[in-house]
Amino acid sequence: MSLKRFLLVRVGRLISYPIRRQLRQFEVACQTPEAVQSELLFRILRTQQGTAFGRDHMFAAVRTVAEYRRAVPVAPYEYVSPYIDRVQKGETSALLAAKRVHLFALTSGTTASRKLIPVTDDYLAAYKRGWNMWGVKMYRDNRGRKVAMRPIVQMVGDPEEFRTEAGIPCGNLSGYTAMVQKRLIRRMYAVPYITGKIKDPKARYYVALRCSIARNVSQFMAANPSTLVQFARTLDAEKELLLRDLRDGTLRADLDIAPEIRAEITRGLGRDAGLAARLGAIADKAGRLLPLDVWPVEGTVINTWTGGSMGPYLRQLPQYFGEPPIRDLGLLASEGRMTIPFQDATPGGVLDIWSHYFEFVPEGEIDSPQPTVLGAHELAEGKSYYLIPTTAYGLYRYHISDLVRVTGFFGRTPIVEFLGKGHRFANMTGEKLSEYHVTKAMDAVARRSTQPVTAYSLAPVWDERQPYYGLFLEEADATDAPRLRQFLGDFDRQLGEENIEYAAKREGGRLGHVRAVLVPNGTWAAWDRSRLAQTGGSPEQYKHPCLIGDLTFRDSMTVLREVVPV
Repeated sequence: MSLKRFLLVRVGRLISYPIRRQLRQFEVACQTPEAVQSELLFRILRTQQGTAFGRDHMFAAVRTVAEYRRAVPVAPYEYVSPYIDRVQKGETSALLAAKRVHLFALTSGTTASRKLIPVTDDYLAAYKRGWNMWGVKMYRDNRGRKVAMRPIVQMVGDPEEFRTEAGIPCGNLSGYTAMVQKRLIRRMYAVPYITGKIKDPKARYYVALRCSIARNVSQFMAANPSTLVQFARTLDAEKELLLRDLRDGTLRADLDIAPEIRAEITRGLGRDAGLAARLGAIADKAGRLLPLDVWPVEGTVINTWTGGSMGPYLRQLPQYFGEPPIRDLGLLASEGRMTIPFQDATPGGVLDIWSHYFEFVPEGEIDSPQPTVLGAHELAEGKSYYLIPTTAYGLYRYHISDLVRVTGFFGRTPIVEFLGKGHRFANMTGEKLSEYHVTKAMDAVARRSTQPVTAYSLAPVWDERQPYYGLFLEEADATDAPRLRQFLGDFDRQLGEENIEYAAKREGGRLGHVRAVLVPNGTWAAWDRSRLAQTGGSPEQYKHPCLIGDLTFRDSMTVLREVVPV
């Protein structure tokens, strides 16, 4: 170990000592989730009782959980948005006891309007604490790979897209937290936060690679693994220009980057003709250049979402990055961090009972006028629930539409995995098909088939003779017609295994076979860009929908042809 590395490790251990102590305290707290959650809820209510929202919902009179549930309904963003609108105009006390809102974190909504989540000191404290505990556990579990205090590749969004009437910035949370990190920590990130202000996707990926290619990278971090796939593909596609820039210490002039951003980025770029020559030789011999050629697999970790609809992208990672450990980031969004994964290779994470008060509604009761509502201590392993958080920064009994499943317990605290957004379902003939059913079926079939599925969505197609579901694939995935037909038949049967109602409707002839609906190459990338522009949010956190319940969806697409199963 070099002297520099030795000193960095020692500094890292010194910095992480308070976090390691905090982690031990959290592990103890997980033995008594009911008491921890109850204390947190009433601390939130007492703190926020003087706000307009608190007065309107009589927080001062609430003495029990039952009274809280009677005072505040389970409701989506639209219920609290009038209060957030007042905060935007400078009336902070409409919703928050905090005197300052640092940022409104932008996230996509289920409609065309964007959600603005207030980021306060309480928000940042909980967010930082959750990330720190996640990080310490990840480093500890991968100690042999020597990833601590080595550079991290993470692409972030724009921390300030615009400001409210009161001058409060609105932007991407990851970009903001990267911007306000301490200088020592900020230096550990290979990609400067200012790259989040680059609007052109091609330029953003290229700059991220240019900033990272000469660094001794230990982690690749992205909420969505599709970001990592695109990162790897850009490396190969742009390898000649990247290696030329690395050799010369330059940044190609044809990228669409504002001059002031370009100037700041280029100040940190160096030249390494030797490394450029070595990587060029690898590329010439192999005919390609991938992350596993640049950064040794044995010294890296991938941190990304692994649950829900991420399967198609996760299956592509080994060809680009090899097979390093993968640690799920946890269930987190602009609304906050909900879980903390403590193990590699699983989407399950321990419920963050320190940060938010959680309630749960059983999956089948979410549309009931009087649903069962459970606390974290009342959940059952193997069951699925809608998660309803209450936060210290203005979200109360918030219906975030996240469907989760309990996979076990840490102490007495549930370990949950994200299944999908509950509003993603389709129901033509009573089959009640959810995105979870679709992604689980796709994962099962893809593991036993060589059929490529680069990106896809399943959508209902109405046909008066017999409605059916269309698996929308790009033409490049359909080069082997017999294989695709076999795949479709297997996928159709697997859907029936995942959803008995689907199987019944298929057996009864009310639904036809799944068909492949082929669209031109590049369709999904363009569709995702358009959808993201409409709904808002950041590219890094965007989730491509694997089930689209719109019966008119096929009519909106350019369809080349359809393929029916064997």
